[in-house]
Amino acid sequence: MTAPERLETERLELRMFRESDLDAYAAMCADPEVMRHLGDGQPMTRSEAWRSMATVLGHWRLRGFGLWAVVDRGGGELAGRVGLWRPEGWPGIELAWTLRREFWGRGLATEAAVAALGVAFGPLAQSHVISMISSSNGPSIRVARRLGMRLEGRTTLLGQSAEVHGIRRRIVPIQR
Repeated sequence: MTAPERLETERLELRMFRESDLDAYAAMCADPEVMRHLGDGQPMTRSEAWRSMATVLGHWRLRGFGLWAVVDRGGGELAGRVGLWRPEGWPGIELAWTLRREFWGRGLATEAAVAALGVAFGPLAQSHVISMISSSNGPSIRVARRLGMRLEGRTTLLGQSAEVHGIRRRIVPIQR
């Protein structure tokens, strides 16, 4: 079960991270407003961002899928990360998204997440995908709803409470 390493949408390229992405990635991870709903809610140092990027690449190696670097096709800038994630101990395959603040409000998270969901239900043959979202993260909850996800419960992850939103692959019955 392997995901494609590169996807394109109307406005975005989703691809593997490169070392040249570090400046923009570190800036995103250092932004308190971006990070307040992720992990422990704290911004990352540049070296922590480097390790985060390396973890994303290692996840690809171990699982055959992961988070893509999201690049704005119009300007070639790194917009963030979106993809499928299941570290050890996770309750399911998670569809996750994080964008740099200057890319918020344009529908890019939804656009990239739709492509990632297609991979989850297509090549990865998943029947259920979740997104774990802080209850105070209204914009991400709206993205989840636009994707067709519904609130399925709550959990504690990495010491933080999160809502679990989920979606099941629709199986279309064969007409006879």
